[in-house]
Amino acid sequence: MAKAIQYTEFGGPEVLTLNEIPDPVPGPGEVAIRIEAAGVNPIDAKLRQGLRASDPLTAPRGTGSDGAGHVTAVGPDVEGFRVGDPVVFTGKLGAYATDLAVPADKVFARPAGVTAAVGAAIGVPVSTAYQALRSLGVRGDDTLLIHGASGAVGQAAVQLAVLAGARVLGTSSDARADRVADLGGEPLRYGEGLGDRVRAAAPEGVTVILDCAGTDEALDTSLELLADRDRIATIVRGADAVGLGIRGFSGGSPHPLTPTQLAWRHEAIPVVLALLAAGRFSVELGERYPLDRAGDAQRANREGAPGKLLIVP
Repeated sequence: MAKAIQYTEFGGPEVLTLNEIPDPVPGPGEVAIRIEAAGVNPIDAKLRQGLRASDPLTAPRGTGSDGAGHVTAVGPDVEGFRVGDPVVFTGKLGAYATDLAVPADKVFARPAGVTAAVGAAIGVPVSTAYQALRSLGVRGDDTLLIHGASGAVGQAAVQLAVLAGARVLGTSSDARADRVADLGGEPLRYGEGLGDRVRAAAPEGVTVILDCAGTDEALDTSLELLADRDRIATIVRGADAVGLGIRGFSGGSPHPLTPTQLAWRHEAIPVVLALLAAGRFSVELGERYPLDRAGDAQRANREGAPGKLLIVP
């Protein structure tokens, strides 16, 4: 029997239980994956709490959507995967598990040298950052300000924007400033006087802003610094974006992503896997938790533990 973290009611981490489930049998268009690591993302806890819209809970529901491991079985009509292949997947609910059947279009070959831990860490952060930067049209002549640059999405956005040739300013705590600098960004301490620090660092002004922090300070400073609201976006406070006149990508936004934006999110995974294989992208890994401590992992993620937290079955 496989094992999985599930819940049958919305609530705190205590609603998560470790259950035995039937070994997955891949159907048409699916592959079964033995999971070696699963990424912990803020959306996991928000869904568990009922803070984000989801279907009614009529049966035990899994949690987590990013993972990596190797293929154990291939369903009918699936080409391009064989038993034993190392893979990464994203966008399939139930990643906190030992085994899972995943649609083949959500599965990507994991290059040699990319560990399962790193592969599991990239899904939501990389796809979110990549899509946000593409949507904002970030290019080589931009000066980009990223709020929350030391988080998982922020780190991905810093690297992708630097690779595009942009100058990147990134807010963080003093303790996390070195990480932002290591990735090619220019760290700025958040807190009182942030607007003045940005103006001092970039007297010519910033041309595009991505909020990965969701604080009032981040949003207020963004509106203060940049008149072009179409080049300000938040991935956290999407529900407030319309009222503020800025762009909201997920984060509770009432506007779903467009087909093009969804395609960008899918495209991000193989792009970054290739960058990882070439040594041109870095993932900061944090603490690893066994399945029976999934609640602790989600709690630590909410409290801002550094690095990408992982569930390791």
